[in-house]
Amino acid sequence: MKNIVIEKADTGLAAAQKIAAAEEGIGRQPSGWQKYLIPTIALCWSLFQLAIAKWVTLDSTYIRSIHLAFAMALVFLNYPLLKKPLFGLKFLAEHRNIPILDMLIALSAVCASLYIILDYDGIINRYGSPNTKDIIAGIVLVILLLEAARRTIGPALPFIASCFIGYAFLGPYMPDLIAFKGTSLNRFVGQMTMSTEGIYGIPLDVSATIVFLFVLFGAMLDKAGAGNYFIQVALSLLGRFKGGPAKAAIMGSGLTGLVSGSSIANIVTTGTFTIPMMKKVGYPPTKAAAIEVAASTDGQLAPPIMGAAAFIIAEYVNVPYVEVVKAAAIPAFASYAALFYISHIEASKLGLRGLSRKELPQFVKTFLSGVHFLIPLSMLLYELIIVRHSPELAAFNAIWVMAVIMLFQYPIRAYNKKEPILPAVKHALLTILAALVSGARNMVTVALATASAGIIVGVVSLGLGGLITEVIDVLAMGNVFLLLIITAITSLIIGMGLPTTATYIVMASLTAPAIVEIGGMHDFVVPLMSAHLFCFYFGILADDTPPVGLAAYAAAAIAKSPPIPTGLQAFMYDIRTAILPFMFIFNSDLILHNVQSWIQGILIFVMTCFGNFAFASATQGWFITKNRWYEIPFFLSVTLILMRPDLIAQWLGIAHEQRYWTYCIGMILFAGIYLFQLPRKKNIQMQSI
Repeated sequence: MKNIVIEKADTGLAAAQKIAAAEEGIGRQPSGWQKYLIPTIALCWSLFQLAIAKWVTLDSTYIRSIHLAFAMALVFLNYPLLKKPLFGLKFLAEHRNIPILDMLIALSAVCASLYIILDYDGIINRYGSPNTKDIIAGIVLVILLLEAARRTIGPALPFIASCFIGYAFLGPYMPDLIAFKGTSLNRFVGQMTMSTEGIYGIPLDVSATIVFLFVLFGAMLDKAGAGNYFIQVALSLLGRFKGGPAKAAIMGSGLTGLVSGSSIANIVTTGTFTIPMMKKVGYPPTKAAAIEVAASTDGQLAPPIMGAAAFIIAEYVNVPYVEVVKAAAIPAFASYAALFYISHIEASKLGLRGLSRKELPQFVKTFLSGVHFLIPLSMLLYELIIVRHSPELAAFNAIWVMAVIMLFQYPIRAYNKKEPILPAVKHALLTILAALVSGARNMVTVALATASAGIIVGVVSLGLGGLITEVIDVLAMGNVFLLLIITAITSLIIGMGLPTTATYIVMASLTAPAIVEIGGMHDFVVPLMSAHLFCFYFGILADDTPPVGLAAYAAAAIAKSPPIPTGLQAFMYDIRTAILPFMFIFNSDLILHNVQSWIQGILIFVMTCFGNFAFASATQGWFITKNRWYEIPFFLSVTLILMRPDLIAQWLGIAHEQRYWTYCIGMILFAGIYLFQLPRKKNIQMQSI
């Protein structure tokens, strides 16, 4: 593979890596014997998760409790109480060693997390009537969990959870519209910490049994070098086309989404290479960073390995995970196709070229250099889609295949280069251990997000569900479309301070049932899957929503562009994704609901792509040349026709079974716009000669 010379802004890269490190659970960097403490606990956590996946059988409550205990221990040992010293008390913000106070808090948090299994029989016998010891342990757990979430995720989630806790006790004193009968301390503690309806609920169970293994698999791929391999393959395929580095960034980020469920980690992995290359061919820094942000954010949408929230969707909707993959396939791939189209539009606006062949790696050589990375990925797909094994078993089998590859790839390279084998074997073993540690570190945020969000779910389960539906119905005035707008805006606002998983859990608990129920009140059937995917999509889009979107800050640091304009530009690119949830709420064909034919599915996908292209042209102001204002309604009409053939068929009096014939109208209109703009494009080309 030819070396690619890439200019790196060291300070910008360091800033982006700092953001990624904070998200990935890298806080303190102690010395001496303490430097081994955090990695050892992380390693033990990974080994425990692997053991319960195959060899050790434990009650699900035990698994959730131990999972949370590991996460809590890592947080309090790894993150200081404050970022800066307060009143001269340096130990409150100590980054170079672990203070005794944090060790004691970590021990208390572990004991509180494990309390439900330390006195399991007693708790079962007195369920609903906790004693004083139960109440103290429960209160300590809630307080320490919220503090752990604050240290890792920030203040937003603990604040929201605290508001729900306050509402649970103050409900009777609220205005009539939102008045709630309230709860007692005994019932609250029993619900939150002594049952599987609160902290130890379904979200934490999914984190403990499924998500951890997929995150670990991604960490192993990353440590083995798969992320860089995907980038190089993307560059070798697409780098020479118009605006090629941008297209390579999109493809590379989509593939890296298989490795990492984090948009920030995706940016640091791919953006380090692609952003400087986009700038090199002429993309302005803000647009180069924004394209990387949009591509990396959507990495969580890309089947078959989606973000952690996708596994929780499967549990909430009570369907196999492969059904979530099927439902998300068309919107996700159509979104990526539209982003390719947008990158082409931007390149056309700027008159950009691609990279020369000399500047790019050779495809065949590049592809073969890492073809072994495709073996565990193929194994995972085979297990999930063909054999239909459970996600945890599929991930476990892919992990051991990946471990074997990691064990042999370095010795084989050493042998081919005629280098000593033993150091290569040692390096392989250390890399596997590093991946196990990294996987556990990456899981801290997910585990705490799911456990903390469990508090909100638990409060809703105390009897708030019906009240929330009534309140939302009043706010939306019975209008489903207004309800969706409220849900989308709320998801974007809440998601500014929360990880995607937590945003999804909060919004799914509050609004997904309401969307289905309020739709039913007005004789409008909304599949439950559509409602949950709607919350999932807008939770993901919050990653680049200004002014807080950390993904935009990470990319801006690499590109040396201003973060807020970068986030705004990325959000403009992501508008093409934002319309898809609205469309699949009203047209369930887009999530392949009750669609069994491959031909029908492919037709829907192709037309959805063209509809998204038309919408992108309308929002970006360009098709084959610069748009005129009166052309925008025609682009929007094409979007509506190709994404809502059912509605157009209804307007035209065409039978629902014949609705796909309306696609012809949309495609004819799209072709008409092309022919209308073609003379203008030729005139511009003639003038430039």
